[in-house]
Parts: sequence; structure tokens; C-alpha cells
Amino acid sequence: MNILKFVLIGIIGLVVLLLIVALFAKKEYGVIREVTINKPKSEVFDYVKLLKNQENFSVWANRDPQMKKDYRGTDGTVGFVSMWDSKMKDVGKGEQEITKLIDGQLIDYELRFIEPFASTSSAYMIFESVSETQTKVKWGFTGKMKYPTNLLLLTMNMEGMIGKDFQDGLNKLKSILEK
Repeated sequence: MNILKFVLIGIIGLVVLLLIVALFAKKEYGVIREVTINKPKSEVFDYVKLLKNQENFSVWANRDPQMKKDYRGTDGTVGFVSMWDSKMKDVGKGEQEITKLIDGQLIDYELRFIEPFASTSSAYMIFESVSETQTKVKWGFTGKMKYPTNLLLLTMNMEGMIGKDFQDGLNKLKSILEK
């Protein structure tokens, strides 16, 4: 009986300690990658603002050829939504909406993941002229985890999990536009 009591007190103590750590652990995460494309900024922006074109360069869009896709609204405008539904666990089900466009400079997106787990994150693409014929594209992703699930951020490496996919997508975008 004393051993059981000792174990129970130890488990309760560990849970309390983890909850205290979660109070001070970071709650936000972000990943950003960039590439320089040998094309004028207007040409790069006009291609990327069309969400349907992400199917050509996004790593995630190309992981499942059988993925169901649907769209709502006018592509390349605020409010356009691209929806996907995949049986593959690492692709899942969700939707992406254009929430802000600053012509030639910025596109903001809201990502709403439904499966394999529900969450909402933000993504963005920033366009900067390097020269008249070169454009730097930055692709970023940010999100928040609520207390106490933010404890997972102590063990998750978002850079390692999705950074390579962002860079691979940007490299493919560069290859497509520089043909």
C-alpha cells in the first residue's frame, strides 16, 4: 500500500511539474525559407498568387496523386479557398484560404487542417526585387499551440519537420519559372 501511495504521489508530482513547465514554454512556432528566382517580381507574383499553381510546386500537393481537390471563389483573390482530401496521413484533409494580397509584395494564407488533427496556422509568401530580373521569394509558416499542448513544442523540431519541404517547394518553383 505504501509503494502504491508513493508511486501515485510521484505521478501527480510529475504531472504538476509538466503543467508548470508548460506555463513558461513557448507557444508559437515558425518556419521560413527563401529562394532567388531569375524572373521579374511581377511575373513571379502573378504565377504564385494563383493557388491552383501551388499544385505544380508544393511538395504536399504532389505527395498523393489520388488526392481529391476542390475550390471556392476566384483564384488569385482574397477569399479564394483550395480544399484537399487525402487518404495519406502526412497529407490529410484541410483547406487553404487567401486572406490578404498586396500586389507584387505579399500573400497571406490561413491553413485549416481537419485531419489527421484539427488546427489552424498561417502561411505567407513575400516577394522582393533583387534586380529587374531577379526576385527573392520567402515562404513562411507560423502557428500557436495552446497551453498545455505547447509542451509538445519542446520535443518538436518544426524546422526539421517542414523546413525541407518548404525549400524543396521553392526550388521547384524556381525551376518551373526559369524554364
